[in-house]
Amino acid sequence: MSDIHGFYTAMERALKGAGYYEDRGPKKLLVLGDILDRGGEALKVQKFVLDHMHAGDITLVRGNHEDLAVDMLNEWDEGSYVQRHNITNGTLDTLLQLTHTRDTSVMMTDLEGVRDAFERTPYIQEIIPSMLDYYETKDYIFVHGWIPCFAIQMSQSSRMYIPREDWQHASRKEWEEARWMNGMEACHSGVREKKTIFCGHYHCSYGHAMYEGIGEELGPDAVFTPYYDTGIVAIDACTALSGMVNCVVIEQ
Repeated sequence: MSDIHGFYTAMERALKGAGYYEDRGPKKLLVLGDILDRGGEALKVQKFVLDHMHAGDITLVRGNHEDLAVDMLNEWDEGSYVQRHNITNGTLDTLLQLTHTRDTSVMMTDLEGVRDAFERTPYIQEIIPSMLDYYETKDYIFVHGWIPCFAIQMSQSSRMYIPREDWQHASRKEWEEARWMNGMEACHSGVREKKTIFCGHYHCSYGHAMYEGIGEELGPDAVFTPYYDTGIVAIDACTALSGMVNCVVIEQ
C-alpha cells in the first residue's frame, strides 16, 4: 500500500478487498510512505501502524509527508511556527489530530505545549524513525517517489531524468528530493532498473491518462487503479479525491 494519508476506513476496505484478514499464512505489510496528512483518521492509522510495528509484520518506506512533519518541527524551533504549506499539505491538521487539539485557536494559546506534544507522539518518536529510504527484494524495489536520479527542468511542465548508478548510496538530501518525484515520468524518461519498481507519491491516474490515454488525469473519468508498465507499478490512488487506497498482493 501507499499514500494512506490518514484515511483509515479506505485502508481497511482495501485490505479486506485484498483478502488480508482471511489469509492465515505468513504475510507482511509494506507501506510506501505518506501514511498521514489530509484524512481525518490519523489516530486510527497511527495505532494501526504502531500495532503492526510491535508485531513485527510491517515494513515502512518513508514518504515526503513524513519529511514535512519533521520539517515543521524544525521550522517551529527556528521561530517560523506554522507555514502555509503546513496547512495545504495537511501537516498541521495531523498535528491537531494526534495531539487532541480541537483547533488552531486552542493551539495558539499554547504553541510550545502543542509542539512538544506532537514531538512526543508515536508518529514522530517511533514510526518515522523506523522508515526506510527504500526496500529491496530479489525481484522488486519499493520506494515512495522514485529512486534518486538527476532531474533537469526542461520547461514549466516537463523534466528530463538522468539515471545514476549508485542511487542506493544517495545522500539524505537526494533521497528527500527523490520522494517528490513522479515515478511514472521518471520511468518513461529511462530511469529504470532490471527489477520492477513499486512507487507511490504521484496519483496513478497520471500514468493511465498520459501513457494509455485512459481518462483525464484528475477529471470525473480519472482511473486511480494501479498503473502497470515495464519496470514500474505505481499505486498512489489519490485517496483524498478517489476515496480509495490501492493494495497490491505480491506472492513470494
